[in-house]
Amino acid sequence: MTAERKLASQPFTIGSNRFSSLEVTPVFDAYWQFAAERQEIYFRRIERRLGPWTDDPILKQFRFTNAYRAADRVSQYLIRSVIYDPNLDRNPDEIFFRTILFKIFNKIETWEVLTEQLGALTWNAFQPAAIDKVLSKAQQNGGRIYSAAYIMPPVKLGPTDGVKHRGHLALLELMMRERVYERIQETQSLKQVYEILTAFPSIGPFLGYQLTIDLNYSSLIHHEESDFVVAGPGALDGISKCFVNADNLQPADIIEFMTDRQELEFERLGLNFKSLFGRRLQLIDCQNLFCEISKYSRVSHPDIPGRAGRTRIKQGFREHGDAPRPFFPPKWNLTVPTGVNLTQ
Repeated sequence: MTAERKLASQPFTIGSNRFSSLEVTPVFDAYWQFAAERQEIYFRRIERRLGPWTDDPILKQFRFTNAYRAADRVSQYLIRSVIYDPNLDRNPDEIFFRTILFKIFNKIETWEVLTEQLGALTWNAFQPAAIDKVLSKAQQNGGRIYSAAYIMPPVKLGPTDGVKHRGHLALLELMMRERVYERIQETQSLKQVYEILTAFPSIGPFLGYQLTIDLNYSSLIHHEESDFVVAGPGALDGISKCFVNADNLQPADIIEFMTDRQELEFERLGLNFKSLFGRRLQLIDCQNLFCEISKYSRVSHPDIPGRAGRTRIKQGFREHGDAPRPFFPPKWNLTVPTGVNLTQ
Protein backbone atom coordinates (compact mmCIF):
# COMPACT_ATOMS: atom_id res chain seq x y z
CA MET A 1 0.00 0.00 0.00
CA THR A 2 1.40 3.40 -0.99
CA ALA A 3 1.88 6.18 1.54
CA GLU A 4 -1.07 8.08 0.10
CA ARG A 5 -3.39 5.15 0.78
CA LYS A 6 -2.45 4.45 4.38
CA LEU A 7 -5.31 5.10 6.75
CA ALA A 8 -5.05 7.45 9.70
CA SER A 9 -3.27 6.12 12.77
CA GLN A 10 -6.57 4.91 14.24
CA PRO A 11 -8.80 3.57 11.45
CA PHE A 12 -12.45 4.49 11.92
CA THR A 13 -15.73 4.67 10.09
CA ILE A 14 -16.68 8.16 8.95
CA GLY A 15 -20.34 7.26 8.79
CA SER A 16 -23.10 5.97 6.60
CA ASN A 17 -23.73 9.23 4.76
CA ARG A 18 -22.24 10.61 1.55
CA PHE A 19 -18.88 11.11 3.27
CA SER A 20 -18.49 7.43 4.17
CA SER A 21 -16.50 6.74 1.00
CA LEU A 22 -13.77 9.20 1.96
CA GLU A 23 -10.43 7.47 2.44
CA VAL A 24 -8.13 9.33 4.79
CA THR A 25 -4.34 9.56 4.91
CA PRO A 26 -2.15 10.10 8.00
CA VAL A 27 -2.42 13.84 7.35
CA PHE A 28 -6.07 13.67 8.41
CA ASP A 29 -5.02 12.93 12.00
CA ALA A 30 -2.23 15.50 11.72
CA TYR A 31 -4.86 18.13 10.82
CA TRP A 32 -6.55 17.74 14.22
CA GLN A 33 -3.28 17.39 16.09
CA PHE A 34 -1.98 20.57 14.47
CA ALA A 35 -5.18 22.46 15.35
CA ALA A 36 -4.99 21.40 19.00
CA GLU A 37 -1.28 22.17 19.42
CA ARG A 38 -1.50 25.51 17.59
CA GLN A 39 -4.34 26.50 19.90
CA GLU A 40 -2.29 25.38 22.93
CA ILE A 41 0.47 27.73 21.76
CA TYR A 42 -2.06 30.55 21.50
CA PHE A 43 -3.21 30.09 25.08
CA ARG A 44 0.30 29.63 26.46
CA ARG A 45 1.18 32.99 24.98
CA ILE A 46 -1.97 34.59 26.38
CA GLU A 47 -0.90 33.32 29.79
CA ARG A 48 2.48 34.98 29.24
CA ARG A 49 4.41 31.77 29.70
CA LEU A 50 8.05 31.84 28.67
CA GLY A 51 8.85 30.26 25.33
CA PRO A 52 9.31 27.97 23.63
CA TRP A 53 5.57 27.37 23.72
CA THR A 54 5.68 23.93 22.09
CA ASP A 55 7.86 20.86 21.79
CA ASP A 56 6.84 20.41 18.16
CA PRO A 57 10.02 21.09 16.13
CA ILE A 58 8.06 22.16 13.04
CA LEU A 59 5.92 24.66 14.94
CA LYS A 60 9.06 25.98 16.62
CA GLN A 61 10.85 26.62 13.36
CA PHE A 62 8.18 27.80 10.93
CA ARG A 63 5.40 30.38 10.90
CA PHE A 64 1.79 29.19 11.00
CA THR A 65 -1.42 31.07 11.55
CA ASN A 66 -3.60 30.50 14.59
CA ALA A 67 -6.30 27.85 14.53
CA TYR A 68 -8.85 30.69 14.54
CA ARG A 69 -8.49 33.28 11.79
CA ALA A 70 -9.86 36.12 13.95
CA ALA A 71 -7.10 35.52 16.53
CA ASP A 72 -4.26 36.19 14.11
CA ARG A 73 -2.19 39.34 14.44
CA VAL A 74 -3.46 41.10 11.31
CA SER A 75 -7.09 40.15 11.90
CA GLN A 76 -6.81 41.36 15.49
CA TYR A 77 -5.44 44.70 14.29
CA LEU A 78 -8.22 45.00 11.71
CA ILE A 79 -10.94 44.27 14.25
CA ARG A 80 -9.57 46.44 17.04
CA SER A 81 -7.86 49.35 15.29
CA VAL A 82 -9.61 49.65 11.93
CA ILE A 83 -13.18 48.48 12.40
CA TYR A 84 -13.98 49.09 16.07
CA ASP A 85 -11.64 51.89 17.13
CA PRO A 86 -13.98 54.15 19.17
CA ASN A 87 -12.26 57.24 17.80
CA LEU A 88 -13.19 56.43 14.20
CA ASP A 89 -16.41 57.13 12.32
CA ARG A 90 -18.99 54.36 12.74
CA ASN A 91 -21.09 55.25 9.69
CA PRO A 92 -21.53 52.28 7.30
CA ASP A 93 -19.74 53.95 4.39
CA GLU A 94 -16.69 54.71 6.54
CA ILE A 95 -16.54 51.22 8.06
CA PHE A 96 -16.67 49.66 4.60
CA PHE A 97 -14.09 52.12 3.25
CA ARG A 98 -11.59 51.50 6.08
CA THR A 99 -12.01 47.73 5.97
CA ILE A 100 -11.45 47.41 2.23
CA LEU A 101 -8.58 49.92 2.20
CA PHE A 102 -6.81 48.03 4.97
CA LYS A 103 -7.42 44.63 3.37
CA ILE A 104 -6.18 45.71 -0.04
CA PHE A 105 -2.70 45.76 1.47
CA ASN A 106 -3.42 43.52 4.48
CA LYS A 107 -0.33 44.90 6.17
CA ILE A 108 -0.27 46.70 9.50
CA GLU A 109 2.85 48.67 8.63
CA THR A 110 1.21 50.05 5.47
CA TRP A 111 -1.85 51.22 7.39
CA GLU A 112 0.28 52.85 10.06
CA VAL A 113 2.52 54.72 7.65
CA LEU A 114 -0.59 56.07 5.93
CA THR A 115 -2.28 57.17 9.15
CA GLU A 116 0.95 58.64 10.54
CA GLN A 117 1.40 60.84 7.48
CA LEU A 118 -2.21 61.51 6.47
CA GLY A 119 -4.17 61.22 9.70
CA ALA A 120 -7.47 59.34 9.91
CA LEU A 121 -8.31 57.67 6.60
CA THR A 122 -11.89 58.46 5.63
CA TRP A 123 -14.08 58.24 2.57
CA ASN A 124 -15.32 61.75 3.29
CA ALA A 125 -11.79 63.09 2.81
CA PHE A 126 -10.47 60.44 0.40
CA GLN A 127 -7.52 61.72 -1.60
CA PRO A 128 -6.11 58.94 -3.80
CA ALA A 129 -3.22 61.14 -4.94
CA ALA A 130 -2.08 61.72 -1.35
CA ILE A 131 -2.23 58.00 -0.55
CA ASP A 132 -0.44 57.20 -3.79
CA LYS A 133 2.36 59.61 -2.89
CA VAL A 134 2.92 58.03 0.54
CA LEU A 135 2.85 54.49 -0.82
CA SER A 136 5.14 55.30 -3.74
CA LYS A 137 7.66 56.87 -1.41
CA ALA A 138 7.55 53.85 0.89
CA GLN A 139 8.27 51.58 -2.06
CA GLN A 140 11.09 53.80 -3.28
CA ASN A 141 12.65 53.46 0.16
CA GLY A 142 12.62 49.69 -0.19
CA GLY A 143 9.44 49.01 1.78
CA ARG A 144 6.84 46.37 0.93
CA ILE A 145 3.32 47.73 1.02
CA TYR A 146 1.46 44.47 0.30
CA SER A 147 1.28 41.49 2.62
CA ALA A 148 2.82 38.20 1.52
CA ALA A 149 -0.17 36.30 2.92
CA TYR A 150 -1.88 36.25 -0.47
CA ILE A 151 -1.42 37.86 -3.87
CA MET A 152 -3.46 40.93 -4.73
CA PRO A 153 -3.90 40.76 -8.52
CA PRO A 154 -3.48 44.05 -10.38
CA VAL A 155 -6.55 45.82 -11.71
CA LYS A 156 -6.67 48.10 -14.73
CA LEU A 157 -8.80 51.03 -13.69
CA GLY A 158 -7.88 54.58 -14.56
CA PRO A 159 -4.39 55.86 -15.45
CA THR A 160 -2.23 53.58 -13.31
CA ASP A 161 1.01 53.96 -15.33
CA GLY A 162 1.81 50.42 -14.29
CA VAL A 163 1.64 51.25 -10.56
CA LYS A 164 -0.29 48.44 -8.87
CA HIS A 165 -1.64 50.32 -5.89
CA ARG A 166 -3.14 53.07 -8.08
CA GLY A 167 -5.40 50.50 -9.69
CA HIS A 168 -6.48 49.24 -6.27
CA LEU A 169 -7.25 52.75 -5.05
CA ALA A 170 -9.35 53.26 -8.18
CA LEU A 171 -11.14 49.99 -7.46
CA LEU A 172 -11.95 51.13 -3.93
CA GLU A 173 -13.24 54.44 -5.25
CA LEU A 174 -15.42 52.60 -7.77
CA MET A 175 -16.92 50.45 -5.01
CA MET A 176 -17.63 53.51 -2.90
CA ARG A 177 -19.17 55.47 -5.79
CA GLU A 178 -21.49 52.54 -6.46
CA ARG A 179 -22.42 52.51 -2.76
CA VAL A 180 -21.61 48.83 -2.38
CA TYR A 181 -21.86 49.11 1.38
CA GLU A 182 -25.60 49.77 1.07
CA ARG A 183 -26.13 46.69 -1.08
CA ILE A 184 -24.10 44.60 1.35
CA GLN A 185 -26.21 45.75 4.28
CA GLU A 186 -29.29 44.41 2.50
CA THR A 187 -27.87 40.90 2.06
CA GLN A 188 -29.33 37.86 3.78
CA SER A 189 -26.24 35.63 3.69
CA LEU A 190 -22.47 35.56 3.34
CA LYS A 191 -22.87 34.12 -0.14
CA GLN A 192 -24.76 37.21 -1.28
CA VAL A 193 -21.98 39.46 0.06
CA TYR A 194 -19.43 37.31 -1.75
CA GLU A 195 -21.36 37.55 -5.03
CA ILE A 196 -21.48 41.35 -4.80
CA LEU A 197 -17.75 41.61 -4.17
CA THR A 198 -16.63 39.12 -6.82
CA ALA A 199 -18.55 41.05 -9.48
CA PHE A 200 -15.85 43.72 -9.30
CA PRO A 201 -12.64 43.57 -11.39
CA SER A 202 -9.74 41.50 -9.99
CA ILE A 203 -11.71 40.21 -7.00
CA GLY A 204 -11.61 36.47 -7.54
CA PRO A 205 -13.16 33.69 -5.45
CA PHE A 206 -10.46 33.46 -2.76
CA LEU A 207 -10.06 37.22 -2.25
CA GLY A 208 -13.81 37.75 -2.41
CA TYR A 209 -14.38 35.23 0.36
CA GLN A 210 -11.65 36.70 2.56
CA LEU A 211 -13.11 40.21 2.19
CA THR A 212 -16.56 38.82 2.96
CA ILE A 213 -15.33 37.37 6.26
CA ASP A 214 -13.57 40.64 7.13
CA LEU A 215 -16.69 42.72 6.50
CA ASN A 216 -18.69 40.27 8.58
CA TYR A 217 -16.51 41.12 11.58
CA SER A 218 -18.03 44.59 11.45
CA SER A 219 -21.46 45.96 12.34
CA LEU A 220 -22.40 46.25 8.65
CA ILE A 221 -23.72 42.68 8.49
CA HIS A 222 -24.46 39.94 10.98
CA HIS A 223 -24.27 36.67 9.08
CA GLU A 224 -23.12 33.41 10.61
CA GLU A 225 -19.62 32.25 9.65
CA SER A 226 -21.13 28.78 9.27
CA ASP A 227 -23.21 30.01 6.32
CA PHE A 228 -20.75 29.75 3.46
CA VAL A 229 -17.17 28.84 2.59
CA VAL A 230 -14.82 28.99 -0.39
CA ALA A 231 -11.68 26.88 -0.45
CA GLY A 232 -8.52 28.74 -1.41
CA PRO A 233 -5.57 27.16 -3.27
CA GLY A 234 -3.77 26.22 -0.05
CA ALA A 235 -6.89 24.62 1.40
CA LEU A 236 -7.41 22.61 -1.78
CA ASP A 237 -3.89 21.25 -1.41
CA GLY A 238 -4.50 20.43 2.26
CA ILE A 239 -7.72 18.61 1.39
CA SER A 240 -5.89 16.53 -1.20
CA LYS A 241 -3.34 15.53 1.44
CA CYS A 242 -5.94 14.52 4.02
CA PHE A 243 -8.05 12.41 1.65
CA VAL A 244 -7.05 10.03 -1.11
CA ASN A 245 -10.29 10.53 -3.03
CA ALA A 246 -11.13 14.14 -2.18
CA ASP A 247 -12.08 14.86 -5.79
CA ASN A 248 -15.25 12.82 -5.29
CA LEU A 249 -16.79 15.67 -3.27
CA GLN A 250 -16.95 19.45 -3.45
CA PRO A 251 -14.23 21.17 -1.35
CA ALA A 252 -16.84 23.28 0.48
CA ASP A 253 -18.68 20.10 1.49
CA ILE A 254 -15.48 18.59 2.89
CA ILE A 255 -14.77 21.74 4.90
CA GLU A 256 -18.31 21.61 6.28
CA PHE A 257 -17.78 17.94 7.11
CA MET A 258 -14.66 18.79 9.10
CA THR A 259 -16.43 21.61 10.93
CA ASP A 260 -19.30 19.35 11.89
CA ARG A 261 -17.03 16.54 13.12
CA GLN A 262 -14.50 18.54 15.13
CA GLU A 263 -15.59 17.42 18.61
CA LEU A 264 -15.74 13.77 17.51
CA GLU A 265 -12.26 13.88 16.02
CA PHE A 266 -10.63 15.59 18.99
CA GLU A 267 -12.25 13.00 21.27
CA ARG A 268 -11.20 10.10 19.02
CA LEU A 269 -7.59 11.22 19.12
CA GLY A 270 -7.63 12.04 22.83
CA LEU A 271 -6.89 15.73 22.18
CA ASN A 272 -7.92 18.44 24.62
CA PHE A 273 -8.79 21.16 22.13
CA LYS A 274 -9.34 24.56 23.72
CA SER A 275 -11.94 26.51 21.81
CA LEU A 276 -11.81 30.27 21.37
CA PHE A 277 -13.45 31.24 24.67
CA GLY A 278 -16.36 28.92 23.90
CA ARG A 279 -16.53 29.50 20.14
CA ARG A 280 -16.02 26.29 18.13
CA LEU A 281 -14.10 26.24 14.87
CA GLN A 282 -16.09 27.83 12.05
CA LEU A 283 -15.97 27.10 8.32
CA ILE A 284 -13.39 29.84 7.73
CA ASP A 285 -11.17 28.37 10.45
CA CYS A 286 -11.34 24.83 9.09
CA GLN A 287 -10.61 26.23 5.62
CA ASN A 288 -7.54 27.98 7.01
CA LEU A 289 -6.45 24.85 8.88
CA PHE A 290 -6.43 22.95 5.59
CA CYS A 291 -4.08 25.60 4.24
CA GLU A 292 -1.84 25.34 7.29
CA ILE A 293 -1.73 21.53 7.29
CA SER A 294 -0.77 21.75 3.62
CA LYS A 295 2.38 23.61 4.75
CA TYR A 296 3.00 21.62 7.92
CA SER A 297 2.81 18.26 6.15
CA ARG A 298 5.53 19.29 3.70
CA VAL A 299 7.87 18.52 6.58
CA SER A 300 5.84 16.09 8.71
CA HIS A 301 4.63 13.91 5.80
CA PRO A 302 6.89 14.62 2.80
CA ASP A 303 5.78 11.33 1.20
CA ILE A 304 2.28 12.77 0.65
CA PRO A 305 2.79 15.49 -1.98
CA GLY A 306 -0.81 16.57 -2.49
CA ARG A 307 -2.02 18.36 -5.59
CA ALA A 308 0.52 21.22 -5.37
CA GLY A 309 3.62 19.07 -4.78
CA ARG A 310 5.39 21.76 -2.75
CA THR A 311 8.21 20.59 -0.49
CA ARG A 312 9.39 23.66 1.48
CA ILE A 313 7.89 26.02 4.03
CA LYS A 314 9.07 29.51 3.14
CA GLN A 315 8.32 31.59 6.23
CA GLY A 316 10.24 30.97 9.42
CA PHE A 317 8.84 31.77 12.85
CA ARG A 318 9.71 35.14 14.31
CA GLU A 319 8.29 36.70 17.43
CA HIS A 320 6.53 40.05 17.26
CA GLY A 321 6.31 42.45 20.16
CA ASP A 322 3.58 42.53 22.75
CA ALA A 323 0.04 43.19 21.53
CA PRO A 324 -3.08 44.31 23.39
CA ARG A 325 -5.29 41.67 24.94
CA PRO A 326 -7.46 39.75 22.48
CA PHE A 327 -10.40 41.65 21.05
CA PHE A 328 -13.14 40.05 18.97
CA PRO A 329 -16.32 41.39 17.36
CA PRO A 330 -18.59 42.39 20.25
CA LYS A 331 -21.51 40.62 18.57
CA TRP A 332 -19.77 37.29 19.23
CA ASN A 333 -20.28 37.82 22.95
CA LEU A 334 -16.98 36.16 23.85
CA THR A 335 -15.72 36.60 27.39
CA VAL A 336 -11.97 37.15 27.32
CA PRO A 337 -10.36 36.87 30.79
CA THR A 338 -9.24 40.21 32.16
CA GLY A 339 -5.59 40.96 32.74
CA VAL A 340 -4.23 38.90 29.85
CA ASN A 341 -2.33 40.07 26.81
CA LEU A 342 -1.38 38.23 23.69
CA THR A 343 2.13 38.17 22.24
CA GLN A 344 1.79 37.44 18.54
